[in-house]
Amino acid sequence: MVGWTMYRLDAVKVTSGASKVYKSSEHGGRHVCPECGTGLLYTNSEMLPGIIDIQSATYDDPDAVPARVHFQVAERIRWMERAH
Repeated sequence: MVGWTMYRLDAVKVTSGASKVYKSSEHGGRHVCPECGTGLLYTNSEMLPGIIDIQSATYDDPDAVPARVHFQVAERIRWMERAH
C-alpha cells in the first residue's frame, strides 16, 4: 500500500537533487532516489497526461496532505475497505 498525491505537472518544481527514472512501461516512469532507491514520483503521459504522482510518505510532513479517497482498489487487501 502506498499513498499518492496528484498534481498538475506544471505545478510541481523539484528544488534540490535529481531522481533516477525507471521506465516501468511504454509511457510510465517511476522516479526514485538514485542513492537509496526510495520511490518518489510517477508519471504516465498516456494514462495521466500532464499529471505527476508524488508518494506522500516522502514529504517532510506527510500528515500535511491526508488521504481523502481510495482508488485503483480492485486488488486491495480486504481490511482496506474500512481504513477510512
